[in-house]
Amino acid sequence: MLFALMVGLYYRDTSVEPFSKSVLITIVSGLLFYLVFKKEKVENLTKREGMAIVTLTWASAGFFGALPFYIGGEFGPFVNAFFESVSGFTTTGSSILTNIEGVSNGLLFWRSLIQWLGGMGIIVLSIAILPYLGVGGMQLYKAEVPSPVPDKLKPRIRDTAMTLWKVYAIFSIAQMVLLKLGGMTFYDATCHTFTTMPTGGFSTKNASIAFYDSVYIDTVVVGFMLVAGINFSLHYQMLRGKPLAFWKDPECRVFITATLVLVIIVTLDLYNTIYNTLTEAIRYAAFQVLSIITTTGFTTADYQQWPGMSQLILLLCMFTGASAGSTGGGIKWLRVILCFKYCYREIFALLHPHAVSHIKIAGKSVPEDVVRSVMGFLGLYMGIFAICSVALASLGVDFVTSFAAVAATLGNIGPGFASVGPVENFAHIPEPGKWLLILCMLLGRLEIFTVIIFMVPEFWRK
Repeated sequence: MLFALMVGLYYRDTSVEPFSKSVLITIVSGLLFYLVFKKEKVENLTKREGMAIVTLTWASAGFFGALPFYIGGEFGPFVNAFFESVSGFTTTGSSILTNIEGVSNGLLFWRSLIQWLGGMGIIVLSIAILPYLGVGGMQLYKAEVPSPVPDKLKPRIRDTAMTLWKVYAIFSIAQMVLLKLGGMTFYDATCHTFTTMPTGGFSTKNASIAFYDSVYIDTVVVGFMLVAGINFSLHYQMLRGKPLAFWKDPECRVFITATLVLVIIVTLDLYNTIYNTLTEAIRYAAFQVLSIITTTGFTTADYQQWPGMSQLILLLCMFTGASAGSTGGGIKWLRVILCFKYCYREIFALLHPHAVSHIKIAGKSVPEDVVRSVMGFLGLYMGIFAICSVALASLGVDFVTSFAAVAATLGNIGPGFASVGPVENFAHIPEPGKWLLILCMLLGRLEIFTVIIFMVPEFWRK
């Protein structure tokens, strides 16, 4: 918050008082918790404790992150401030703001900064910079990192976390420089970098990236959305001089190939129907497809005016999401691949009931417990999606909006369709509906199991 406070002081805007009060409240709260529990000693964290720490940390981060928004008074009631804060930390990008450009620079900077922090993960950051959390670090890392199989790049988990943050920072600096060269102010370049690399999508402009109407800026943002949607362990290998790591990774190959195919299909669908030139069709198709499939949520066009096929493709992209180990949300392509391989194995078993077959990725057999976890995740994801959609509709929200709002928040996308579309916002959603969508954001960001395990009676039994 001190960084955002300094931005407020620099611009001499109305955010100085809210941040001063929020900093004080947060410090006092932290000290109180520390003093109350300082005598407690933890030798090793269990998996159950690791999941509890992660879930409670993200929920409390959302609460304290909402304080500047609430105290500033520009976001309305606390549920709106909490919605915006959780949307930021979970890199969802759904917003209740109706006039973004009317909000003070300090608060808009904080809104971007919390997305950047949430992208690589607060827990990963904590493991990297707080050595005393190195105890039980793998439990925290497994619970927080958005991947079915977490990659340990280094023998020590703290070194892995630090490595990921270094890669994340390198790409962030590169994008910031390129956006500045494209004509953005340093403030806007910083804010948009902080929301591109975590695939967050918050913008300082009402019209999002469309405000700049620049082919150069669109191209830079598309490039870094693609970077953010790829497993960061592959970027680490690339920086170490192994550029073929991208092609050797089966998930990365499928993700890039599928994205390219979808861009081509949408381009052909838009050419001569919405856009008169092929270059325009490519430009807007590529941006919107990359933005949705990586779960970033920036927009340069109102895709609700596009043909039905293009809209349906974007809706499907909301579910697939990006790669495992990226900052993107959604189901993840690794799970999609495993699901298709599992279905093929079941069909194969019908033809050859006595044959023994294994699901393989990159030539290696996938353990059955991982396959079982993926199938369980997919079942829970679709079940939660259905239940929350019905629950939101029961509050008086129309069918398409309910469907799209849950898809957008559970997948950490940002914009949806109908009244939560690319040129709309979530301000009109009833208050109970906002609390429901806040839960969806946390479920999506922490890969469902980490949060939903709190609802299982066995979790609370010794």
